[in-house]
Amino acid sequence: MSDIIPQNRQYRPRGRPFAKGQSGNPAGRRRGCRNKATRAAEAYLDGEAETLARKAVELALAGNPLAMRLCLERTIAPRRERPEPVALPPLRNTADLAPAMGAVAAAVARGLITTGQAAELSAVFATVLRAVEASEFDRQLRAIEHGHSPG
Repeated sequence: MSDIIPQNRQYRPRGRPFAKGQSGNPAGRRRGCRNKATRAAEAYLDGEAETLARKAVELALAGNPLAMRLCLERTIAPRRERPEPVALPPLRNTADLAPAMGAVAAAVARGLITTGQAAELSAVFATVLRAVEASEFDRQLRAIEHGHSPG
């Protein structure tokens, strides 16, 4: 009888079998792998999409606000910001940045550009400012190294 039951049987550790901070599946779930519930719903609805779409349109035309919203969200693409030309002064030094920001603020006030576009332009101006300051710092450092006054 003892030869049938192995004596040194290995059991899975209880509780947390993996070291803290280490995943049991470091590669993670395969890309594109769907849940069972999703696959079941797709199989159930397969072939019914056209009927469901027709019914949603009928409800929307009958005045159902939720169906209207659903149909409009699916037919009209979300609005994206489009580039709009804004006249800006050339940015050569730090003194040029204030008039440029004024032009951006005026364009927002007139409705020529959105506040999101203005924020993006402000980020560009901040980058230009850092580049101008770095260039000015480099120029002053070279002047000091050569014994000239940095002004």
